[in-house]
Amino acid sequence: MLPTPEQVRQYIAESLNCEHIEVQGDGSHFEAIIVSPAFEGKRLIARHQLVYSSLGERMKSEIHALSMRTLTPAEYEANPNG
Repeated sequence: MLPTPEQVRQYIAESLNCEHIEVQGDGSHFEAIIVSPAFEGKRLIARHQLVYSSLGERMKSEIHALSMRTLTPAEYEANPNG
């Protein structure tokens, strides 16, 4: 069964301390905005690795593609739309 955007949001929230998560998608392809203090001082690749780690095996079996914006709380506050 394909996951819903809400389920993907929940998967991320269960493993990663987030202040804000938005997920949209069609069951296999998703787009997310993820705001977490865990991203402080990390490069983009390290931020994405944290999210992929929170999703674990679901990235291989349930979620075909995930496009994401990973922001610190300060980055999100400064520019929430882009």
